[in-house]
Amino acid sequence: MSISNNDVQHVAKLARLNLTAEEEQTLTGQLNAILKYAEKLNELDTENIEPTTHVLHVSNVMREDETKESLSIEQVMRNAPDEEDGQFKVPAVME
Repeated sequence: MSISNNDVQHVAKLARLNLTAEEEQTLTGQLNAILKYAEKLNELDTENIEPTTHVLHVSNVMREDETKESLSIEQVMRNAPDEEDGQFKVPAVME
């Protein structure tokens, strides 16, 4: 796989970048060097390697869901700068 000048121009257009011809050449070379380096990974024997999502073992600590007593509407609305019909009233964002 390799990157052409047309590929760089296309991505630059999508990103709305104005690149000079020299910058396009430089980026084409740099991106091709990155791809060439990444292709070295294909040389590795990964037949007996299990796929992983993280380098380190990661586990979530989960707790049981428990219902707890909550604040009443009146208590919550005491902190509201403005309130209407038991709901926070906020300034309109759209007209």
